[in-house]
Amino acid sequence: MIKIEEIRYYQIRLPLKYVFETSFGKFKYTSSIIVRFKYRDYVGYGEIPVEERPWYSYEDVETALHISRDFLSKAILDREYSSVDEFNRDLNVIRGHNIAKTGHEMTFLDLVAKVMNKPLYKLLGGVRNVISSGVSIGVIGNLNELFRQISIFLDFKYQRIKIKIKPGWDLNVLNAIRREYGDIPLQVDANASYDYNLHRDVLRRFDEFNLLMIEQPLHYDDLYFHSLLQREINTPICLDESIKSFYDVLAALKLNSCRVINVKPARVGGILITKMISDYTERHGIPIWIGGLLETGIGKAHLIATATFSNVKYPSDISGSSRYFEEDIIEPPWTVENGYIKLRDEAGIGVEVLEDKIKKYRIREFILKS
Repeated sequence: MIKIEEIRYYQIRLPLKYVFETSFGKFKYTSSIIVRFKYRDYVGYGEIPVEERPWYSYEDVETALHISRDFLSKAILDREYSSVDEFNRDLNVIRGHNIAKTGHEMTFLDLVAKVMNKPLYKLLGGVRNVISSGVSIGVIGNLNELFRQISIFLDFKYQRIKIKIKPGWDLNVLNAIRREYGDIPLQVDANASYDYNLHRDVLRRFDEFNLLMIEQPLHYDDLYFHSLLQREINTPICLDESIKSFYDVLAALKLNSCRVINVKPARVGGILITKMISDYTERHGIPIWIGGLLETGIGKAHLIATATFSNVKYPSDISGSSRYFEEDIIEPPWTVENGYIKLRDEAGIGVEVLEDKIKKYRIREFILKS
């Protein structure tokens, strides 16, 4: 039995090495809420990777803190648990707010793994101790700078290059990349910036570029129009924002809306849900990979553990600590070697969390005790 005796929430703001741009905004830093549980001499860590504005998700820093402090913490503090499923049942009394709930589940999983003296990925049933790493490049707007970054990441031997696209920054860019770099493993991410009826002709032309996949071209809630588009193009559609739960996976597969799924554990409601999705899609021949939300090394550690699931067939959006940050809040930092990240066999998430670094970037802190 594990009893959560203390909960801490740290709101932090960690500067990025450079501005990261997608179709819905520019980011100079990553915002996040670090979650810390204490049980006896054990401490577990997780992360709620939310922005300060509701751009990617309706969950932002303020809503996540409200739900965490006023509801989730009260449901779990001073309770004894014999399993993660039992813990999640208390979390799931709250509807929605998947990112906040996932941060708590991650923290509990780290705690359980440390109590059991097992690496998290082994506790979860992972099948490998190295994962394949891909890199994501934002909407840069300058081909010379784009080429500079692609060359750097190819030198680091990342297993695939992904570029963010939007209407007006797409076909010409892909033409230029193929001319410059030939048939490198390449995929694109539209972040739901295209409209089926307005951009149908442009979307059909993506077949010219031999892409691994096109990620979330249409509306972030859509499954139907993606199913129509997938019938019209050979390029595999990868759903991302449309997959917010296991039930979305069921519907997407029935509609044939995609041939690949990017699973972000925080978006779908947790690591155990991610495992369920991995097992189900594997039985139905739909590969997955793991996506991220600019997590610090804490959240990244949990993503790395999920990327060891058997149906993760493509490189995941999990890069080294130095990819986005001048300094991370863990030790040792995560590193990519020849395109791969090696997992660690220490108990829990496998890294030491640097409380002094958390406090350096802390905006607010809340401590709740039984």
